[in-house]
Amino acid sequence: MTDTSATTAPREAPGEAATGPLPAGHPRIPAARTGVVLLNLGTPDGTGYFPMRRYLSEFLSDRRVIDYSPLFWQPLLQGVILSRRPFKSGHAYATIWNKERDESPLKTVTRSQAERLAARLEARAPGLVVDWAMRYGNPSTDSVLDRLVGEGCRRLVLMALYPQYAAPTTATAYDKAFDALKQMRWQPAVRTMGPYHDHPTYIRLLADSVRSHLAGLDWEPERLVMSYHGVPKRFLIEGDPYHCHCQKTTRLVREALGWAPERVMTVFQSRFGPEEWLQPYLDKTLESLPGEGVRKVAVISPAFATDCLETLEEIAIAGKESFLASGGEAFAYIPCLNDSDGHIDLLEELALTELGGWI
Repeated sequence: MTDTSATTAPREAPGEAATGPLPAGHPRIPAARTGVVLLNLGTPDGTGYFPMRRYLSEFLSDRRVIDYSPLFWQPLLQGVILSRRPFKSGHAYATIWNKERDESPLKTVTRSQAERLAARLEARAPGLVVDWAMRYGNPSTDSVLDRLVGEGCRRLVLMALYPQYAAPTTATAYDKAFDALKQMRWQPAVRTMGPYHDHPTYIRLLADSVRSHLAGLDWEPERLVMSYHGVPKRFLIEGDPYHCHCQKTTRLVREALGWAPERVMTVFQSRFGPEEWLQPYLDKTLESLPGEGVRKVAVISPAFATDCLETLEEIAIAGKESFLASGGEAFAYIPCLNDSDGHIDLLEELALTELGGWI
């Protein structure tokens, strides 16, 4: 047998490099690992004009979000819209900004979710990697995937944190990941997590969150308003299941609470542009409810896994002001599941399902 000790590289420890002999001069090959990546919407790097403009330009240039012809849309976006909107959006972000870390709450909480999930999964599968990335802004999806693959991840589970599937959220998160994978010489095996809008644990957590929050109030809400991010109505006509997923989540939470149908309602927020979006609209609903005799409401936003601008500013601040100014008497915002113990339990359960056969 030929002695190969003089022509092979030494073995390296698992998790650092591939075990087994390598020819002299061969590039280092990290040991094969499995990774889990939490994917969230995105965040600007700051509240000033230029960070906001970069973020909004990337967000509003996504054809999954705004599918108008670029020949029409881009001149309008880069001209009129982005000359004004960064100031308005920057002001809104400033009202919720995490000044201690100089970042948005979405970034703070998503990082915490990933760190806490990592501790859970690494206890089950030593060497498994958990990370997080943003569809828009930083840390970017391509930079995170490139680093993980460089560290030896040959299998990746991508978890878009959107309970209800929608093309402008779930699909575009995975689109961005696939764009990064297309540039790789050595692609990992990939699994993408689907929607979990009717997952029993998710429904139970939402119902428990409602009960827990309302137990701390000295008044009883006359209506629970379940607000979901909006999409153009034509998306539903064209086959996007988002509207149906939202309605099912609302129904299942109401049933878990044991409440009558008229006490819970589904609305949609954050519309953009002149065309019709899914209705009823959150802002119009909050303005009209007091006139209908509903003067005490609680609002929850099940479409978001993490509190963000759309919940902390649009609902908890602007929505409350609008409701009270319209004659409302009491308003409560029920936070997202965020990095609560129960939510980490759910993320662990979802991750383990996708990791089946891999760990």
